[in-house]
Amino acid sequence: MDTKLILREVLPADYARLATLASRLWHAAYDDIPEIGSAQVGYMLEKFQSVPALTEQVSAHGYTYYFVECGGKIAGYTGVKEEEDALFLSKLYLDPAFIGKGIGQKTLACVRMIAENLRLARIYLTVNKHNKRAIAAYERFGFARTEEAASDIGGGFVMDDYIYTYDL
Repeated sequence: MDTKLILREVLPADYARLATLASRLWHAAYDDIPEIGSAQVGYMLEKFQSVPALTEQVSAHGYTYYFVECGGKIAGYTGVKEEEDALFLSKLYLDPAFIGKGIGQKTLACVRMIAENLRLARIYLTVNKHNKRAIAAYERFGFARTEEAASDIGGGFVMDDYIYTYDL
């Protein structure tokens, strides 16, 4: 497999495509985790990854989304937000067909380059406590668990996360 990786910025015309991709990838990532499940995934997608939510995040809150392209195919996507001294890695999802091929690690290296180019001191992210595959990938890259956070997101759902940090 050609593993040349490109991050291509998601433009407003691509938001519907991104929302569709997010739906497929989030259900693949979370439906089988009993502590999350399909109902919470659907709620979170509408709240955080619908076209209106993406529009709001980018236009009003400074988020940037990228398609992760590998070998000319969309392998997933990532989203970041520049903050005062850190880059918030908000999203990183890969198509199951691309998992286990080093693409996640290459994507994290690209995110690190974004943070370095912005002269930020660190990258941080939140990850669901039960998402063992993602936790292992972040730790393999060098992220360290620094905190825990539980957030009521409405609809009777809670995001129960670890916060991981990568110092530059």
